[in-house]
Amino acid sequence: MDGISDVAVGVKRGSDELSMYNSPNSGMSSINGTSNGSDSKKLRVEEAPPSRVLHIRKLPNEASETEVIALGLPFGKVTNILTLKGKNQAFLEMGTEEAAITMVNYYTTVTPHVRNVPVFIQYSNHKELKTDAGNQRTQAVLQAVSAVQSGGSPSSDVQEALAAASSPVLRIIIDNMFYPVTLDVLQQIFSKFGTVMKIITFTKNNQFQALLQFSDPVNAQQAKLALDGQNIYNSCCTLRIDFSKLVNLNVKYNNDKSRDYTRPELPAGDGQPSLDPSVAAAFSKDSNSLLGKIPGALNPLSAAAAAAAAAGRVALAGQSGSSGVLLVSNLNEEMVTPQSLFTLFGVYGDVQRVKILYNKKDSALIQMSDANQAQLAMSHLNGQKMYGKIIRVTLSKHQTVALPRDGLDDQGLTKDFTNSPLHRFKKPGSKNFQNIFPPSATLHLSNIPQDVTEDDLRLLFSNAGGTVKAFKFFQDHKMALLQMSTVEEAIQALIDLHNYNMGGNQHLRVSFSKSTI
Repeated sequence: MDGISDVAVGVKRGSDELSMYNSPNSGMSSINGTSNGSDSKKLRVEEAPPSRVLHIRKLPNEASETEVIALGLPFGKVTNILTLKGKNQAFLEMGTEEAAITMVNYYTTVTPHVRNVPVFIQYSNHKELKTDAGNQRTQAVLQAVSAVQSGGSPSSDVQEALAAASSPVLRIIIDNMFYPVTLDVLQQIFSKFGTVMKIITFTKNNQFQALLQFSDPVNAQQAKLALDGQNIYNSCCTLRIDFSKLVNLNVKYNNDKSRDYTRPELPAGDGQPSLDPSVAAAFSKDSNSLLGKIPGALNPLSAAAAAAAAAGRVALAGQSGSSGVLLVSNLNEEMVTPQSLFTLFGVYGDVQRVKILYNKKDSALIQMSDANQAQLAMSHLNGQKMYGKIIRVTLSKHQTVALPRDGLDDQGLTKDFTNSPLHRFKKPGSKNFQNIFPPSATLHLSNIPQDVTEDDLRLLFSNAGGTVKAFKFFQDHKMALLQMSTVEEAIQALIDLHNYNMGGNQHLRVSFSKSTI
């Protein structure tokens, strides 16, 4: 379990210990005066160069370390945190500078909130945080989170520390319930954070409530951190989440009120309809649930966008009124093609059209299926390296990408992918919705033919340019994890080898993984 040892957490108090953060030349805004961090004396803040340490200001008084950690979680591993309680500030150290850059870029387009209060994030002048490893509770949470993020399971002492404070069962209350929320909707949203085993829904004090059991308390912890206070639909159906005192739910019937996903053979009971998948899908549509047509409602992909954005406390529906078109700039114009952009951006949504700009070939417009997919692709790809250049991704003012007029040759700069067989998110409820992760050095390979060996795959991926550092087959040999030496190499390999024909018309599928080998 290598994800644990490098995490240190400290909370420093006392003005002498804080002096290093308030020295005039530290480039930090040292805020004097009122305790809520309002700029009563504004110091000119020089913008610090990118650093994996981020300075977070104007936190609400009651903000906890875990809420600050949640801001960083969707972007990569969080390795340290220092909170300055009296100053409403914190320092968050990310595992890599790339993760910090992605996070800052994302939060420049979507204001981060902690407890519904907007907070400010900028690069710190410190390149790393040196703290005393106090506060075991926070340390346990951080360690558990990094353990889960690196695909392992937390060590037993961490699990004990967490179990003491959390159960795998969450109690969910839904406020402002202007639209019906179904059991399937809850399963869809919460399964982003781990395996949902059982759900029971009921009405108490005229409020819709649910008990939801994960397979692991750590998943419950992460879901609570990310989703408490979120709206399922624009400005209504607010989730209020607590840990339940129960540690195990006893479900007797599988119907639209309760479900045990581990025991599909349970009866429906009491004349309740048992929900087979087609009925469930129809039920979802009729009740205007996640899959319904409410403007700005979560669709399955935006449940993933929700997870990416949840730490920023943004409305789950993405930016209402924004289009699904992205402007990508600082591309390597010698190398980039519509196909390479289709493949990379297709990891985060179904790319409909790509246009490389005729008069500015280092820029392109990319039309995704909807605004949520555009938001998701932007938050994950802005600041990443493609063909040796750091690309910039922003939302475009265009509503669609126009195709060239009939008969006009634009040198293959515009391509329509509307009917591409390679869209990953065509099927509602597809597993792909749950496997959307930021670019990482480790790739997940699937659809591997039985006769292909580890050496074949190592050779294939090293020929794509780069070094294969580690490799691991899954038990059935149809899937594997493969680790390149950098995120940039992994991005390149995914662009080159996703849908690669391995022979016998079996095409390799490549995506980013949250695990490390």
